[in-house]
Amino acid sequence: MDSVRTPDSDPSEKSGAPAPPEPPPPSASPSLGRKVRSAARWSLINTVVMRLGNFATGILLARFALGPAEWGVYGIAQTVLLVLLSANELGVGLAIVRWDGDPRRFAPTVLTLGAASSALLYAAIFVSAPTVAGLLDSPEASGVLRVMCLCLVIDGVAQVPANFLTREFAQGKRMVIDALNFVLSTAVTLVLAFAGWGAMSFACGAVAGNVAALIGCALAAPGTLRFGWDPQQARALLGFGLPLAGASLLALAVVNVDTMIVGSSLGQVSLGFYVLAFNMSGWPVRIISEAARRVSFAGFSRLAGSPGALAEGFGRALGVLVTGTVPLCVLLGGLAAPVVQLVYGRTWVPAASALPWLMALGLVRIGCELAYDCLVAAGQRRSLILVQALWLVALVPVLVVGAHLNGMVGVSQGHVLVAAGLVVPAFLYALRRAGIGLGHIARACAWPLLGGAVMALVLLAARRFLGDSAPALVLVGTAALAGYVVCVLPSRRFLLGSRAVETV
Repeated sequence: MDSVRTPDSDPSEKSGAPAPPEPPPPSASPSLGRKVRSAARWSLINTVVMRLGNFATGILLARFALGPAEWGVYGIAQTVLLVLLSANELGVGLAIVRWDGDPRRFAPTVLTLGAASSALLYAAIFVSAPTVAGLLDSPEASGVLRVMCLCLVIDGVAQVPANFLTREFAQGKRMVIDALNFVLSTAVTLVLAFAGWGAMSFACGAVAGNVAALIGCALAAPGTLRFGWDPQQARALLGFGLPLAGASLLALAVVNVDTMIVGSSLGQVSLGFYVLAFNMSGWPVRIISEAARRVSFAGFSRLAGSPGALAEGFGRALGVLVTGTVPLCVLLGGLAAPVVQLVYGRTWVPAASALPWLMALGLVRIGCELAYDCLVAAGQRRSLILVQALWLVALVPVLVVGAHLNGMVGVSQGHVLVAAGLVVPAFLYALRRAGIGLGHIARACAWPLLGGAVMALVLLAARRFLGDSAPALVLVGTAALAGYVVCVLPSRRFLLGSRAVETV
């Protein structure tokens, strides 16, 4: 097993370099449990509110301001930005969350590394933006790329105070900061979009929101934006962070390579439809999984010293996530066409063809992202890199073939084929090496998956008799949810932590 430990004789101990983590004794203390529960509640409220706001903004833009071509350009710029963000601070920021001791000792070196690496990345993308946009068959995305990727530099600085807040489970403060980010970015985006700025409105809004977030994080974690440099600290931090940055880069490439393939193979209009469908499939992932991930890594890190406690914590966290996500995925997938038409208008109905497959992918992503956080906390960096590399290597040719055979639907189907057939077994093997057996995972997923199957059957049968009118869809959705609730009731004690529940 890979470990973040270094030898006791390492000279970094004499120089103030960050000491490798010494996890506390297992079973989380009551105070830790209270912190995690409180942070999880704030994080969920934060994520739901922000995502609902983004959802409403997206409807306004899609219906009244931007067409599929503009969404395609935005999709290209967003994809490049997300891939670069995964490595912009070289993974060293996570040391503030993961390592024991006072992080203020090494935070100045973290800040210097993060700011310098993100500035270099931005310089590279600024110079290469026309080439990147041309390769993706979207030359007009060049200017949008140059503006939107300013977020790299801002994020490289903001990571330090933001990770201090994560370490302290200060999700209430994060909610205020995210609200400032949302209000400013949304206002700028809407004003510019309705003024005719097209995809550039997204870029300007993103930069404005990130500036607000940086200021908010600096005020919420005072004294953390202090530059400094210690060569031995830097070596220790890079030894910890670079493998994580590599794994993160691979993970982001996995999620975003489809955008590049659709854009280069099928054109901007198809890409616009695909981006809309992919964003819809991400609603459950972002609302539930993102809220959990703001807490899960810090929580798993506290339990990493005991395989038993880690396995129990992972199983319960997975159970909660899957139980909350399955009904959303089934409803959006089963009612794809009427939901897209109702929400975005008839112009966007072609996006519905890919949505059922992308919803299945979204459910798989939720489990994989939680497993990712758990493996990072357990020190399984090599396993992470291997799994992500396997995923990317297998995914690219499958998506290329899928795009040529069946357009964006083929791309969506290829995603599910690789994720379910290859990646899930690989993650299960890696989790087993970390002490988390199949029993913990089966116990967490059995009842929700049974409920999802029942929901799908109810949706198919009820729609056949009731049709797709708005009142009928409400009745169909209510009946399907009722069936799901009945199926997952036996797992309630397990999810609440009272006792383990037998699998189906």
